[in-house]
Order: sequence, then structure tokens, then C-alpha cells
Amino acid sequence: MSAKIGIAVAGAGLIGRRHIELIEASPDCVLAGIADPSPAAGDFARAHNTPWYADHRALLEQEKPDGVIIASPNTLHLPMALDCAAAGVPALIEKPVTDSVAAARRLCEAVKRSGVPMLVGHHRRHNPIIKSAREAVATGKLGQLTAVAGLWLLKKPDDYFEVAWRREQGGGPLLINLIHDIDNLRFVCGEIAEVQALTSNKVRGFAVEDTAALLLRFANGALGTVTVSDATPAPWSWELTAGENAVYPRQDQPCYVFAGTNGSLSAPTMELWSYSDNPGWYAPLVREPVALSAYDPLAEQLRHFQAVIAGREQPLISVEDAMGTLAVVEAVSEAARSGRTVSPGRIMEQAA
Repeated sequence: MSAKIGIAVAGAGLIGRRHIELIEASPDCVLAGIADPSPAAGDFARAHNTPWYADHRALLEQEKPDGVIIASPNTLHLPMALDCAAAGVPALIEKPVTDSVAAARRLCEAVKRSGVPMLVGHHRRHNPIIKSAREAVATGKLGQLTAVAGLWLLKKPDDYFEVAWRREQGGGPLLINLIHDIDNLRFVCGEIAEVQALTSNKVRGFAVEDTAALLLRFANGALGTVTVSDATPAPWSWELTAGENAVYPRQDQPCYVFAGTNGSLSAPTMELWSYSDNPGWYAPLVREPVALSAYDPLAEQLRHFQAVIAGREQPLISVEDAMGTLAVVEAVSEAARSGRTVSPGRIMEQAA
């Protein structure tokens, strides 16, 4: 019987503890240690009978894990990942890959030099809903993709904003929430070539946006719109429609529509709309449900990370790929500030 893979976790906050829960439930890996300077993390580690370190570098040196999951604050992603690369330890880095495209560029260069595999935690790419939508577009089931519509509308409770950084730039729905949806759209529809955007903080008056409207041009010619607000009671967001996280009451509504010349697909309701013959608005539309497998994308991501560590699979989301998603988010912010159309490609070129 082969030995279990030892995976350490840097950052024992909410998402870090979810990773720990999955590691402990897996038959193929074991928790190699926790790195987090907070006393609460030390108590948590002792309760789980696992080594605890205030500094991730001490964990790397003493425990020599087979892999590390980096679930720390965004500003720590780069230094922690660089230390993992220097130690020859593969890492799974929570999204966003770093706190800026320039930092992600530095990490890309370090990964290329070291040859140490790094996987980024845009876990929704492992979701069967997103995989199926990508397949529908890639195989031409929808025909030529023409338009994409995305909604991220919900109401965050007032106590959410008692944490100071959530009221400041970088703490709003663009970087914290929309980055997931941008990654979904890139994965399903291809690269985003141009961005226009408007943002507003009219509801709360904080330094950070509460509402945004995006206009996207994809490299394949399709156009997209995305509307975002964390200040409205509504059922149209991935969190409330996908059923990924049981803490959110699931709504039977779509949050994405992918439209093509042969058909359109709603997600995550996964209904394919098309004509059986004589296409045109006078003809009846056919609604076809798309069958899906059911599994936890975070658990599938952990399985994939183990395969990356073992060299059996290449990272589904590389650092360079995740940098592309971060560049779109930065392009959205720049477009909203300047009132101009912004290219995410130019954002990445400027960081080179």
C-alpha cells in the first residue's frame, strides 16, 4: 500500500478549515501541519492533533510536506508560494492567485524557473455544471457563440461589513466575488479581449463598490454583459443557484445564459433551448434538460491536487491562467475609473 500524501495548510480561516476537513476525510492524504500565527489556529491545530507553526517557512523546513494549500490573506499568497517553490513543494493557491497582476507575473517566472507545479483554487472549474457548459460551447452544440449574460445579485447582511477591510477598496464584490464568475466565463467562453464598466457605491457610501455593470467583448467575437450588486434581495447568483455550499438556500434560477446561433444554455439550471426544425421566432422552442454528475468540486480539486503532486496530471488552473482572470478584474476597475475600454491583455503586458 502506497503512503498517504502529506498536505499542509497555510491559513486556518474559513476556507482553510474547509480544506482541512476535506484532507481529513480523504483516504489518500493526511494533514501534515497548519501554519497560521493566530492563537485560535494553534488551538485548532491541537484539537486536530496536528503540528502548528506560526510561520509557514518553519513548517516547510520541519515537516517537509508533499504539498501545501495556501489559504492565507491575498497579500501573503506571493511570498508563501515563492517559499514553496524555493523548497520544491507544490502548492494549491486559493483565489485570487495574488493581490495584483504584477505579483502574479513574478510568481509565474518563479514557477518556470523552479519547475515546481502550482495549482490555483478557482474550484468552480471542477464543478460538473461549468464543465458541461464549457463542453457545450467547445463542441459547437450552441453553434457560434453570440452573447453571454451573467448576474450576481444578492444582499450581504449588514454585519458582513463590520470587518473594516470589506468597506475599503479591494474588499468589494468585484475582487472578492466576481472574480469567480469572470473565471467561469473565461473557462466556458474563452478569453476576454475588451472590458467596459461602471461602478457605484450609492447604496452604502463606502469606499468600495456595491454595484457594477460590465460589458465584455470575447476574443471569439461574442459579447457579454454582467450585472453585479451585493445590496439587493435576489436569487440570481452562483452562490444561491449552484448548490455548491449548503449554507446558502438554493434557488431554482439561472445566473448565466450562453447564447449561440444553434441554441442557448442556461446555467446552473442547465436547460438547452433550440428549434427542432425551421428555426425562427414563430417556431416552438424545444427545452432539453442537460444531465449532470453530482460531486463536490472542492473534493475533486483536492483529488486533482494530489494527482498534480504525484505528476499524474497537469494543473487545470495554472498560475499563468489565473493571472488572466486577475487581469480582467483589474481591467474592470480601470475601465470604471477611466470611462474607457480596457484590454486585459494590455494589463498583463504592462506587468511584464
